[in-house]
Amino acid sequence: MEFGITFKGFVSPDRARSLVKQAEAAGFDYCWFYDSHILWRESFVAMAMCMEHTEKMRFGPCVTNPNIRDWSLAASLYASLALQSKGRFDIGLGRGDSSMRVMGKKPANLARLAEFTQKVKAMVRGDEVTYGECEVPVKFPWAVGYDLPVWIAAYGPKALATAGEYGDGVVLQIAEPSLVQWFQQQCKDAGAKAGKDMSGFKVQAAAPAYFGDMATCIEKTKWFPAMVGNHVADIVEQYGTESGLVPKSLTDYIEQRRGYDYSKHGQSDNPYLDFITEDIVKSFCVLGEASDHIAKIQQLKEAGTTQFNIYLDNGDEENIIARYGKEIIPEFK
Repeated sequence: MEFGITFKGFVSPDRARSLVKQAEAAGFDYCWFYDSHILWRESFVAMAMCMEHTEKMRFGPCVTNPNIRDWSLAASLYASLALQSKGRFDIGLGRGDSSMRVMGKKPANLARLAEFTQKVKAMVRGDEVTYGECEVPVKFPWAVGYDLPVWIAAYGPKALATAGEYGDGVVLQIAEPSLVQWFQQQCKDAGAKAGKDMSGFKVQAAAPAYFGDMATCIEKTKWFPAMVGNHVADIVEQYGTESGLVPKSLTDYIEQRRGYDYSKHGQSDNPYLDFITEDIVKSFCVLGEASDHIAKIQQLKEAGTTQFNIYLDNGDEENIIARYGKEIIPEFK
């Protein structure tokens, strides 16, 4: 089992450097950054800075999207960071919900996401590539053949199939073991049907973690199911509540959802939190004492999770990293 942390862009540079050094010393394997350039500061600048203060930790956006940068620029950025970090760079890739919608634009469709994955991986390797925005072939003379790992974020059946067919892993923004099992199996089935060897396919469960009494833990993390509900609402709108393609446990909890404020995306002061129940928060996050964290992560592992990625968005970040390094990570290494 791998362990990761995720930063938002409001973490100060000094604190990011301190936290990432602490996390690497504690045994964390990955540091991810939200990539939504209007809501938060530019993430790739922060990644480059943090790379210089670590030796083993891998970095990447969680998640970027195909519509925010020209594809040759994106590929050049990824290949440069991979070279600069001596091969410690992945990307998480999604449709661009907050990044696009906060500007009044539509997220990318899945066909574009799949093509972006293929074309960008090829450019990073150093292959000659032609794509829609650039009809003249692109080839980086300085590329060194790096095989860029791409984790695709997904919830719905078509997105999960896309992740399995085109991705090296899937990002699941949820820490509910039964749902992780249901999601990741769809990825693996789709990849196997496409003829891929899925034995090395990675499954990331990304969610907040918090220590303490349950009432405090719930209060600190109730923003997260609201963020997840935003994505699930899109899926339900597409497939309906009775299609059988989306688990009832997901559709039931958003019935009372009134809306979503993208300017408060992933933040505790989002005005649309009143539909979130305590059971949902406990289900979607990793909360309680150390023994509760260990038990939940073991369930996630048994469900197929290969990385638990902590969204460090609730306060008490230093303590969470320290306790994971001392009490949690050693149980899984």
